[in-house]
Amino acid sequence: MNDSAVAKPQDAKAKAAKKAALKGTNGTKSAKIRTSVTFHRPKTLSLPRKPKYPRKSVHHVPRMDAFRTIVHPLNTESAMKKIEDNNTLVFVVDIKANKRQIKEAVKKLYDVKADKINTLIRPDGKKKAFVRLDKSLDALEVANKIGFI
Repeated sequence: MNDSAVAKPQDAKAKAAKKAALKGTNGTKSAKIRTSVTFHRPKTLSLPRKPKYPRKSVHHVPRMDAFRTIVHPLNTESAMKKIEDNNTLVFVVDIKANKRQIKEAVKKLYDVKADKINTLIRPDGKKKAFVRLDKSLDALEVANKIGFI
């Protein structure tokens, strides 16, 4: 039997290795079909931050506390009418205070539960808050307790 007629398995392996060495293993790569005309940069690994030191040494105290929120109660004629008729107290509050902060401040300072808060900004640039009290409370008594009647 002729050796050249029957190819040995080692010979086939050697020829494949030779071909791989000459041409390279990944010579036939097909181009990826793009379905969109815009290019989106692929998302890569983003590691969480590991700071070596805190950027702020001390956290600030809450900037809008109850004493800064409510500036003073208002006792004009129209405010007195609101106290008597609508069970509503009227305050001048900080311009940056929102309704939730006003509600919390009234609860903390005067121990009363506010039912609803309406606010407006006066022409002189100050914010006025109308604090509607709970049905169980009387605004006239609360105003006397606060001490502005």
